[in-house]
Amino acid sequence: MSGTSEGPTPAADLDRSAVTESDNKTATGAGGPAGADPPFYRSVFATAPLAMALVDRDGVVVDANEALGEVLGGAAESLVGRVAADLLDLASDARTWHAYREVLRGRQAKLRCTRRLKHPDGRTLWAQVTVSPLDEHTPGVLLSVADISARRDLQARLRHLQMHDPVTRLPNRTLFFERVTAALEAESYEQSGTGRIGLCYLDLDGFKAVNDTLGHRVGDRLLAAVAERLTECAKEAGRTRPSVPLVARLGGDEFALLVEDSTGTEQLADLAECVLKALQAPFDLAGQRMNVSASIGVVERHAAGTTATGLMQAADTTLYWAKVDGKDRWTLFDPERNAHLMTRQALASTLRPAIERGEFRLDYQPLVGMADGRLRGVEALVRWDHPRFGLLPPNRFVALAEEDGSIVPLGRWVLATACRQARRWQLENPDEPPLFVSVNVAVRQVWDSDLVADVAEILEETGLPPRLLQLELTESAVMGSAGRPLQALQALSDMGVHIAIDDFGTGYSNLAYLSRLPVSVLKLDGSFVRGFQYEGTGAAPNPADEVVVEAMIDLAHRLGLTVTAECVETSAQATRLRRIGCDTGQGWLYSRPVPPDRISELLVGTAPYAVGNP
Repeated sequence: MSGTSEGPTPAADLDRSAVTESDNKTATGAGGPAGADPPFYRSVFATAPLAMALVDRDGVVVDANEALGEVLGGAAESLVGRVAADLLDLASDARTWHAYREVLRGRQAKLRCTRRLKHPDGRTLWAQVTVSPLDEHTPGVLLSVADISARRDLQARLRHLQMHDPVTRLPNRTLFFERVTAALEAESYEQSGTGRIGLCYLDLDGFKAVNDTLGHRVGDRLLAAVAERLTECAKEAGRTRPSVPLVARLGGDEFALLVEDSTGTEQLADLAECVLKALQAPFDLAGQRMNVSASIGVVERHAAGTTATGLMQAADTTLYWAKVDGKDRWTLFDPERNAHLMTRQALASTLRPAIERGEFRLDYQPLVGMADGRLRGVEALVRWDHPRFGLLPPNRFVALAEEDGSIVPLGRWVLATACRQARRWQLENPDEPPLFVSVNVAVRQVWDSDLVADVAEILEETGLPPRLLQLELTESAVMGSAGRPLQALQALSDMGVHIAIDDFGTGYSNLAYLSRLPVSVLKLDGSFVRGFQYEGTGAAPNPADEVVVEAMIDLAHRLGLTVTAECVETSAQATRLRRIGCDTGQGWLYSRPVPPDRISELLVGTAPYAVGNP
């Protein structure tokens, strides 16, 4: 007695070459096989180990051997007169059924397919069915069936080993990406579900220390224990949902929880919170008690328009944010934050070519004598005229340039351009006191290049006197200078170049060390000057700010240094700074950073406050 099918076989199980092979010859004759088989044919048919049956043009079994009876769980005689398609489930999917009928009609040479059948004893049977015509003088077809259950079981076990992690027994990266790719196919979400997908991507904080101190065996036990808790979180999340999230180990200490048909960010947030809470409880591993935390990147979005690569990139970026934000937390993907990061990466990748293409320019902000309001010098400020993002201020790209080392060629260009412009102003205005130019210098320029040689070469090339060049370094950079940086600063000072400490008062102000540095100018950070503003009409400023600034100015003067106040924006600030002895001021009260031709115009007037507001 034959079994029944457990469902149609996937199209992938069909032998495509056999199904599409055509036979243009039409079989002749009608009816069943010849009335009597030759003795040798009957003997072979009956004793062959391969299960076989003769089927007429109508698809009815006219003869079957004992091997087929054993496969289908009945006597061979009981199969005669039965419809072959019913015995072997050949009509359960359209493609197989069409190919089978074409073979019966003599219009196709062969059919080979795999069917899953139910044996009468209850077990599942995988059978490979082959249907091929008899010779042209004998109508009907020969049907053969091979039990491939053992082979399929072996393939299934091998696939399971291939698709699962041996340490945690979770699906591995390969299976995870298969599931993600399938979930993002249009037919998966258009017919049913929410049309959304979510992902929690996590790794363990400080897991490397566990491996390094306790060994990989303990590390593997910890990973397996973490996997169990993640699986419990997934089961808990699936109790009120149509499906349970897939938990996978992607490698190392990285895990992922995939939520198909997610209902929104709240569902993913709840899952991430469950994971963090589950991992907070200590782990007891063979007597070793340890605590572990995780950082989680959470992504939730529409499946349409999303790719597996894009989803993982977003998750990886968000995981990085979670670590930067302090670890032991989950962070939700933020498109605006990601856009800023992408812009930063785009700028970083084009910095060096931009220097070569000449995309940078310098603006200059006046430095004004507080006592007489006259223009004394300018600070050179670099801008990037980016072809895509427009005009960018220094805070958008200088830190990137310091990270990748392009600050060295950029700084050299700024220095040469500023010195050349200062010399041009001097030559064009011989009757005016010459302006000094102040240029910002990064510490990396001192370490990664010969700054002293560069300055000497540029001054000689441009003809600018060293006294008209001022180099600004931040307080944090200068205060810790020793060795090569200190030697470079001393050599520049000996050359006649002025050294200024920028943003003074905000870093580690080692006053004893300050007295030994070759510094000639302190630039007070704008936060001090802003405290000089009146908080409202008739309201007095904070007297403590004035006391602090006055003390710093007095200290600088006692050390033989001059003081420049940054961010001077009101006449009230200027008046108070002048009263306590500040030497020069810089800020919007006098001028915003302007192109060099505007400075040339300002040089014409030498009366107090001639610079004014542009």
